[in-house]
Amino acid sequence: MRQYPPNITSRKIRFALVGCGRIAQNHFMALKKHEDRAELVSVCDIDAKALATAAETTGAKPYHNLRELLEKSDADIVALTTPSGLHAEHTVEIAATGRHVMTEKPMATRWHDALRMVKACDEAGVRLFVVKQNRRNSTLQLLKRAMDRGRFGRIYMVNINVFWTRPQDYYDSAKWRGTWEFDGGALMNQASHYIDLLDWLIGPIESVQAYTATLARNIEVEDSGVVGVRWRSGALGSVNVTMLSYPKNFEGSITILGEKGTVRVGGVAVNEIQHWEFAESDADDEKVKSASYETTSVYGHGHPLYYDNVIEVLRGEAEPATDGRDGLKSLEVLIAAYLSARDGRRVPLPLEY
Repeated sequence: MRQYPPNITSRKIRFALVGCGRIAQNHFMALKKHEDRAELVSVCDIDAKALATAAETTGAKPYHNLRELLEKSDADIVALTTPSGLHAEHTVEIAATGRHVMTEKPMATRWHDALRMVKACDEAGVRLFVVKQNRRNSTLQLLKRAMDRGRFGRIYMVNINVFWTRPQDYYDSAKWRGTWEFDGGALMNQASHYIDLLDWLIGPIESVQAYTATLARNIEVEDSGVVGVRWRSGALGSVNVTMLSYPKNFEGSITILGEKGTVRVGGVAVNEIQHWEFAESDADDEKVKSASYETTSVYGHGHPLYYDNVIEVLRGEAEPATDGRDGLKSLEVLIAAYLSARDGRRVPLPLEY
């Protein structure tokens, strides 16, 4: 049984955030919704303009580098919204100071780095949270309950589509974007939350076979990819991803075909239940229409709900919804897909630890 720092119940939990770019805004918004139990005390970025804007927006104390923040901030937990390839070094450094870590997806761009993150937090006796906010969306919560209740019977086939757009100027906006070391491609970066659904909803994967391509963007990594999946249950599936959809984000969907049920959750970001049919009825069937929601953001609305779980865990009121080991599951599938595409072979899971 791991021993963690004492639960924080007599005051607000103090958060710091490192990396004040695009996704950080979702974290600021989420913390604002929980200001009765949590507060953002510190922000950090090497970009002076981004840091100044974040400090002005949030009122948190600014720091120009992580070392300074760790020396001077009284934060209990540090959220990482930095480039993915930096998560491992940052996590190891934060854990060594006895602070908990929350990291955006993917938790790392290399398998051994992710294992190092889990080990560092285990040895330091701190929590490692990996943000999987899409799991908290109302549409996917309904789908998860249907799976857990066995409503589908045996699962036969699963299809995931992520047809979005990332123009060249998106990749040109920062040197780290579109690189193997710091970012990862369409599968690892943009489709990461959808890859997470493969194990979370359907179960352990037996093997994957993938193709990737860089068809239109001037980047190191892929802008498109397809992955064939076989689960240990015998179910088959595919993941189809591209960042070349014209002229805008088109679809983020999952379709599940089972012995006694068929469901498609689509829209631009699994925000619409478009088909829901089972052999046997359930009270949840009445919630289908109200679960769908309009969105212009592919991030969904799950960050506040994810923060709620993190806060409850640090207060001793809940278990983590997604910790470092949960983060390993989706990264393992991603790494296997890249190995398959590179080597032209089927890659069995699990990878060697």
